[in-house]
Amino acid sequence: VYNSAHIGNFRTFLFEDLLKRYLIYKGYNVYHVMNITDVDDKTIKRAKKDKKQFEKLTSKYSALFMKDIEFLKIIPADIYPRATDHIEEMIQMIANLEKDGIAYLSKDNSVYFQLSKDKDYGRLINLNLSELKSTDRVINDEYSKDNPQDFSLWKSWDSEDGDIFWDSPWGRGRPGWHIECSAMSIKYLGEHFDIHCGGVDNIFPHHENE
Repeated sequence: VYNSAHIGNFRTFLFEDLLKRYLIYKGYNVYHVMNITDVDDKTIKRAKKDKKQFEKLTSKYSALFMKDIEFLKIIPADIYPRATDHIEEMIQMIANLEKDGIAYLSKDNSVYFQLSKDKDYGRLINLNLSELKSTDRVINDEYSKDNPQDFSLWKSWDSEDGDIFWDSPWGRGRPGWHIECSAMSIKYLGEHFDIHCGGVDNIFPHHENE
């Protein structure tokens, strides 16, 4: 929520609404969770650019989004969890991954998911890990890591973040985008649920990394 939603975003939301209405029509009980990503690289950069308080920026665009949802007569989700309200769940999930040897702490106190430990990585889009190239979006990360293909779970505090940080076992910082969605999904839907929707641009790496 760093900007107003555009027509491409609402194409996705309208499709999801159509799917939801059909499932309800067919007699299914639908529990719909739509998370609000109110902390990530884009929201921080936008707040800094506009010289606005972080919380005011995200609250503004969250409110605008809800007005658009109402205007388009989209059936509201059952719950709209905000990332900043679930930092503890994210920290716990990262700690569990680290304990299992799947995540590791880098030299700058960021935590990364070790792709080489996940034999099923790439299954969602039928991608072989060895086929990833240095230009792929998954490795565009400013933080140190053992392998350029690993992605961030916890980003250590940087001066560019200003006063946007949370305390954690690894020091001050903030969660990565992918773990935010994973933690909220599991909290409200459990580890196994039926349908996950999103824009095609999010299939990789975001949905794969979730």
